[in-house]
Amino acid sequence: MNKNKGFTLIELLIVIAIIAALSALAFVALNPVARFQDSRNAQRWADVNMIMSAIKLHQVDNGGTYLDSIVALTNDLYYQIGAGDACNDTCSNPTVVLQTACVDLEGLIDAAYMPEWPIDPNLSGASSDETGYYLVKDSYGRLIVGACAEELGSADAVQSIEITR
Repeated sequence: MNKNKGFTLIELLIVIAIIAALSALAFVALNPVARFQDSRNAQRWADVNMIMSAIKLHQVDNGGTYLDSIVALTNDLYYQIGAGDACNDTCSNPTVVLQTACVDLEGLIDAAYMPEWPIDPNLSGASSDETGYYLVKDSYGRLIVGACAEELGSADAVQSIEITR
């Protein structure tokens, strides 16, 4: 009367199939692609806030005067932030038409208002020469800083990542 104890092959296959089905459901429910996109959008918001805060802090420290590179901008035109001689004029946001000239904010880094160039976390070719962020000075003297490569993430529509002050 020797009885073998253990699981049969059928029982093991059923358990593996159930675990695989539950894993697939969890993977779909969590939507990791959207989580990564949300994470990159959060980095873009942080970068845009850092740029605007650095510009405004510099302005306060210098008696209300902007950097020369900002003063020289033509009102109501979009300029990509970067140290390059010429910037890419394409932006995934259809309402943003970039100029081929860059706006160089190196003075903010040199004076320690920003620790380094913020670079878009997912934009192909983004570097300190072309960061993937833009700056606009409007005719009222307000500044707009925004991101060019927003992603959908878990939102219903792609939202504009932009700050006006």
